[in-house]
Amino acid sequence: MTHKFLTSLGVLFFMLALLSCEADFAPKPRGFFRIDLPEKKFDLVDTIPAFRFESPIYAEITPDYNSPLEKNWFNMEFPQFKGSLHISHKKIDNNLSVYLEDMHTMLTQHLSKANAITDSLIIDDERRVYGLLFRVEGKRVASPLQFYLTDSTQNFVRGALYFNIRPNNDSLLPVINFLRKDVDRFIETLNWK
Repeated sequence: MTHKFLTSLGVLFFMLALLSCEADFAPKPRGFFRIDLPEKKFDLVDTIPAFRFESPIYAEITPDYNSPLEKNWFNMEFPQFKGSLHISHKKIDNNLSVYLEDMHTMLTQHLSKANAITDSLIIDDERRVYGLLFRVEGKRVASPLQFYLTDSTQNFVRGALYFNIRPNNDSLLPVINFLRKDVDRFIETLNWK
């Protein structure tokens, strides 16, 4: 009798559990961590020998330790976002076409992961700043923003935004858009020395 009683009791609890459900089960959507974005404030950086620019106060300017002989190469670090804007500068000596080709070669390395690459033309005759800004779209793209700037006679600057995490640009999109404004500010305030 004990076995029949336990079986009946188990069936009763199972039936009660089925009847007590009023709504269908629906899994919750996958969530992402909340990203707190700091207030935009900028300081003038005048320590680079070839040019000056404005940098956000939440960024750290550090030398490019991978290229210690290059005095005009540095990183704009964004520790809060685990990101870095790598900036390199080269003097032009009748070799602008070589630097432009190198830039496009580095950009095409992202084609296999990119869904689209859009570019924005940069022309500022007053400051003698010319170039292109590339937005590389795709979930697994390593560098979603790249650009080059030149005065076309003496200076060539290349920049690329990287994150020190596995790329998932769907979830990083708010940060990429936020840092895009910092890249824009860098471009808008760059002045050759």
